[in-house]
Amino acid sequence: MYSGGFYPFESLEEHWAYWSRYILINRYMDCDNGTYQKLFELIKDKDYFVLTTNVDHQFQKAGFDKQRLFYTQGDYGLFQCSKPCHRATYDNEEVVREMVKRQKDMKIPTGLIPHCPVCGKPMTMNLRADDTFVQDDGWYRAAERYADFLRRHKEIKMLLLELGVGMNTPGIIKYPFWQMAAQNPNADYVSINAGEAYAPEEIRERAICVNGDIGEVICRCH
Repeated sequence: MYSGGFYPFESLEEHWAYWSRYILINRYMDCDNGTYQKLFELIKDKDYFVLTTNVDHQFQKAGFDKQRLFYTQGDYGLFQCSKPCHRATYDNEEVVREMVKRQKDMKIPTGLIPHCPVCGKPMTMNLRADDTFVQDDGWYRAAERYADFLRRHKEIKMLLLELGVGMNTPGIIKYPFWQMAAQNPNADYVSINAGEAYAPEEIRERAICVNGDIGEVICRCH
């Protein structure tokens, strides 16, 4: 599905026929295999914060507190202006479900193509791909809550739990976690990742790297 999102569709009718199904499955259908729920059960009574590059809303569906989540890369459930002419995002569930319902021959009706209510240009997904990504008020509030969490835990005992982070965007989670572990002698770093679990030499004494499936590892923790 991810690769298909980069396909150069010939029309917006075809583009949104694909993307509406993509969004419906990944954002609005209940597809969790239990991993998110098991993770929540492990940490729900602790002072936690979740920094994620996932955009599928699964953390909130599993019960994680919205005030303790920072979705840095956007949300499948939001549209934004493609220009963008202003810094706002828009819930898309109603129109996405209508696109899926009414599409035919791999196209949606032209009248369902979303357009910006301010400038009239086509809308696009609120996903970070280039410098047109909209960081709305909600994004900045979440960023501040995360920064506040880090300030409060800067020198106290803390577990930096990294789950499935590869080298696509290491500057968001992986590198900052390594740096925080190096700067805070009371911090431990744990990486669970099938094929990419490792830690730099500087923090290796306080690092646990598990090369395996996240779901299977979390199940063993219960």
